[in-house]
Amino acid sequence: MAREKMAAAGVDEVAIETFAHYYRLLEHGETGMIPESSIEPVDIESLADVEVDDDTAAAAIRATAVIKLNGGLGTSMGMDRAKSLLCVRRGLSFLDIISRQVMALREEYGVAIPLIFMNSFRTSEDTMAALARYEELPVPGLPLEFLQNKEPKLLAKDLTPVSWAKDPDLEWCPPGHGDLYTALRGTGLLQQLLDGGYRYVFVSNSDNLGAVPDARVAGWFAASGAPFAIEAVRRTPSDRKGGHFARRKVDGRLVLRETAQTLDADKDALADLSRHRFCSTNNLWIDLEALKQALDVRDGILGLPLIRNVKNVDPSDPTSPEVVQIETAMGAAIEVFEGAKLIEVGRDRFVPVKTTNDLLVLRSDVYDLDPGYVLGQTTDHLPFVDLDGDFYKLVGEFDKRFPEGAPSMRKAQALRIEGDWTFCKGVEVVGEVELSADSAQRVESGTVLSGEPGAADA
Repeated sequence: MAREKMAAAGVDEVAIETFAHYYRLLEHGETGMIPESSIEPVDIESLADVEVDDDTAAAAIRATAVIKLNGGLGTSMGMDRAKSLLCVRRGLSFLDIISRQVMALREEYGVAIPLIFMNSFRTSEDTMAALARYEELPVPGLPLEFLQNKEPKLLAKDLTPVSWAKDPDLEWCPPGHGDLYTALRGTGLLQQLLDGGYRYVFVSNSDNLGAVPDARVAGWFAASGAPFAIEAVRRTPSDRKGGHFARRKVDGRLVLRETAQTLDADKDALADLSRHRFCSTNNLWIDLEALKQALDVRDGILGLPLIRNVKNVDPSDPTSPEVVQIETAMGAAIEVFEGAKLIEVGRDRFVPVKTTNDLLVLRSDVYDLDPGYVLGQTTDHLPFVDLDGDFYKLVGEFDKRFPEGAPSMRKAQALRIEGDWTFCKGVEVVGEVELSADSAQRVESGTVLSGEPGAADA
């Protein structure tokens, strides 16, 4: 039934076969769990300790195409269009900054580095309309976008495709960003890139402006001879609940264990930052020839670990039927490739925006944009921000409370807000500040909020 539904919707045959592979695993009780007893911690080299000469770096970046994952709508922040259209700096959106980053690189290295977006059926139209202003962006012979696939949500009780007459779009879901490999092959883009003379591809999320296609990292990857690599960062307390890298005991392969693949009994080990020290930036470097070979020998199915995600068919209605979404993570491909590598990078290459807390820091003076539109951190540390979800979770409500932009946060350690506070122009946050109020309040223009006890309560 699921295959027929996908075929009727025009889903690519490679994607249908990939879905069928995971459906069979699900049917046989596969959970995708990675027990703590089956893995051990990893040690990895740091980019700071690597020597890459300028010629190697330049040659590598000239042979690299850039792919941005751009399928998200930002629904958790109340958006109903491509999240990358959100204004983040100087009136520029994620899409604006990404486009200008790549065009600056083209000018620096004298080559048309391709920029290609993997859109979803929900983000394609908005994204392509926004990119139309950059007439020089497309590279002849290559598309500016390709579409990720879609698959039916399955009723948890019997694994049949769900029907939802109220909103038939909700019957479908994306297969997770592990669909990258299926879509690259199914759309023919993988072969197009190889035919165009490109050897490598750099893949990252469009909501991470730190993920600039860096020539030095490209040079390290090319010189390593690895088929596949991921940029990793040291985990911080805010990463305790997230995934991490490890090494599988049985064969020594690197693996990426996501939270959804961790047994309840192993949650303490997952949160142990001294044991599992590195998490993924989702910045990937892939040798296209190695990828083609791996897909060819597997008939187009890489065989990434299954992620069984249980949700409601309508995420906004907890009473709607429970469904299973079959997902895979693109970083999990690290276990497919023998000789795959990890490289530790600085947090400046990992600036994801998942909440309005992140957005406030990104919009503040904690970051600068250089002439090449590369994000630069202006402080030694990032302030911790925790905004009251009742008033700041949704972008529209958040913007109303910062009508003159973000406050200065270069001297801030933390900003915690309970209640409804509107910030006027030129506010500065210093140290650890907590604001709490039972009624709507204003922080007047030019106010310096300091962390002195009691100074921030109203």
